[in-house]
Amino acid sequence: MRIKNFFWAMILLPFLGLAQDDTQEDLKVGLVLSGGGAKGLAHVGALKIIEEAGIRIDYIGGTSMGAIVGGLYASGYTANQLDSIFNVLDFDTLIQDDVPRSAKTFYEKEDGERYALTLPFDDFKVDFPSGISKGQNIYNLLSKLTTHVSEIEDFNQLPIPFFCVTTNVETGQAKIFNKGYLPRVISASGSIPSLFSPVKIGDSIYVDGGVVNNYPVDEVRAMGADLVIGIDVQDSLKTREELKSAISLLGQVNNYRTINAMKEKAGRTDIYIKPNIDDYNVVSFDEGNQIIRSGQIAAEGFRGRLEEIASRQTTGPKPKPEIRSADEVFIKEVVITGNENYTRAYVLGKLKIRTPSKIEYTDFSTGVNNLSATGNFDNINYRFIEDKDNAGEYTVHFDLVESGSRTLLRAGVHYDDLFKSAALVNITHKRLITNNDVVALDLILGDNIRYNFEYYIDKGYYWSVGLSSAYNFFAKNVATDFVQSDLNNVAVEIAGGPELNKIDFEYGDLTNRLFVQTVFQRIYLLELGGEHKWLKYLSETFGQDDQNKPRTVFDNTNYFSVYGLLKFDTEDDKYFPSSGWLFEGDFHWYLLAEGQNEDFESFSIGKAKVAYSHPFSDKWSGRISTEGGLRIGSSTTNSLDFFIGGYGYRPLNNFVPLMGFEAVSLRGDTYLKSAISLDFEFAKNHHFNGEFNIANVGDDLFATGQWIDEIDYSGFSIGYGWKTFLGPVELKYAYSPEVKEDVWYVNVGFSF
Repeated sequence: MRIKNFFWAMILLPFLGLAQDDTQEDLKVGLVLSGGGAKGLAHVGALKIIEEAGIRIDYIGGTSMGAIVGGLYASGYTANQLDSIFNVLDFDTLIQDDVPRSAKTFYEKEDGERYALTLPFDDFKVDFPSGISKGQNIYNLLSKLTTHVSEIEDFNQLPIPFFCVTTNVETGQAKIFNKGYLPRVISASGSIPSLFSPVKIGDSIYVDGGVVNNYPVDEVRAMGADLVIGIDVQDSLKTREELKSAISLLGQVNNYRTINAMKEKAGRTDIYIKPNIDDYNVVSFDEGNQIIRSGQIAAEGFRGRLEEIASRQTTGPKPKPEIRSADEVFIKEVVITGNENYTRAYVLGKLKIRTPSKIEYTDFSTGVNNLSATGNFDNINYRFIEDKDNAGEYTVHFDLVESGSRTLLRAGVHYDDLFKSAALVNITHKRLITNNDVVALDLILGDNIRYNFEYYIDKGYYWSVGLSSAYNFFAKNVATDFVQSDLNNVAVEIAGGPELNKIDFEYGDLTNRLFVQTVFQRIYLLELGGEHKWLKYLSETFGQDDQNKPRTVFDNTNYFSVYGLLKFDTEDDKYFPSSGWLFEGDFHWYLLAEGQNEDFESFSIGKAKVAYSHPFSDKWSGRISTEGGLRIGSSTTNSLDFFIGGYGYRPLNNFVPLMGFEAVSLRGDTYLKSAISLDFEFAKNHHFNGEFNIANVGDDLFATGQWIDEIDYSGFSIGYGWKTFLGPVELKYAYSPEVKEDVWYVNVGFSF
């Protein structure tokens, strides 16, 4: 009997053992996602196939772009959701930290549309920023996408346990983050040196983990993975024929260590997926769809093995949590730390947050961008903490890192047909007297020497105070009849009589202002102030002045006025607007004068402009505008008439551009103008455009009824424009039926 039982035991034992193994086996699968910049989008494609195979991912470790994709996937997003997210992103805006124009204050808009280059200049030493971008836009995006897990500190508590790799800048050592604030640490892991500024976490600063460990396979296995799937999107070593630039050579040298390490790490990976993405680079985000597809193709080759692994797991993938869209958020309270030199009112004024209130998340991000646009903060860290007693209500904790730089050196170049060539050098200094002030001096050298000076105290929510001074000068030939009204005042006859068609015209303006200013809802500006203006213009073609110099001085007078201006601006671009409204209204009341204009009597000048831009498609947009101005009161002063004509020059006094006419061609104390334009952006930042405008210009047009009788002046233009870091580069051809001459406009660089 014993022999019989022993016999059956020997037969059944292997099957009992196998059954026991089948019962106990539940493969823990780990996922490794390497860094690779834009090539990391291939992770999304590979994840689609992994999901389709039915594999349950138990652990995720990632570096750089792999950390971003992995962190979002670990938080509960599906591969298809990630595909949809990445497909609608404007990566150029994200990477370059472009702050939407609508997020900037009017002061910051003027700054951003004047200088081509800005460098730190503390202690009169030129320095360079630690990165092209601060990464603020990326942080804003990741913060929004991870709002649903903002309470989770321990990444093991995420739907899928997760960690990411960063590099400590000061020690050069790898730092594994499996705890903390998820959007912050994955931002740090993806902070590519020189492209992004280092990210401060605690008392240390971190950059891209790929510097030291771009494929953390051992760390994933240490989490408890029985089997590891790895997706490697790193560069391979290039041949001499492929190394055609210093950048590619530097990249090759920098990749030696990580590429050599991969020879061993690939062998320690159970399923090693290497997408074919050699044709792309770390910034090929505009080819994201193709890169994602490459990831799918590479993973598809392993589908059989992936399905076999899924069959060995006793339970399938965990249900994905429902992720609510963070379109709006209720902010109960705002806590601010790190603002040593800037008041709470200043910060909240830039953020435009009032508590408690519900705010659109896009408006919140715009406020953060507005604070970033000041340049006063190197890092703007924030976190949403949900109220335990009131679900859906959040306290936002801001941890600010103020910029260590207080002085900036800026530069720009410009050319137009009125002021001619110009090079600008600027020095801007912050916190000169108060914590919220800024002083800036522009010195403009070239065909005409000019300057701009401004001191501004930014009070945030409250009325800000400013002081400005600017001197502008130009010289050009104008038609003799342009100065006819001035000749009536100086009683000088022109030698040469009617045969003299053109005369020399030199115009100088010194304007000083003291003003208060407030901005509301970011798009409205109200400014009130007092103004002193020294105006002097003359011709050296004829006459003799009181100092026996061969010239005729038409005016040399100091004018004193009070003024108010209102501005509304939602246009998306100053030079090539495709959407938005613009309104500018200005009223000056000239009270006193001292100098050559002895017949001065008080008068006022009012002017207004409204414009609307609208996109018809991704490439086509149109703009329509109308404007006008008039003098109210005494007509004894004509020095501040509206000077009409030209294109591309900076705004000055009552100068008004008009296509088809040279600058300073027409003149009057009243004008009306309307224009319609069409723009075609045939390639990124390259534009073809055309414009048609009409105008009436003269004296007392409203009193005489001439403003509505007929159209006195018209013109059109067609041209090409290129949006560059220097500003617009434009060439336009224009023609007016009244002038019957071809006119060419050349405009290069931001106007100043």
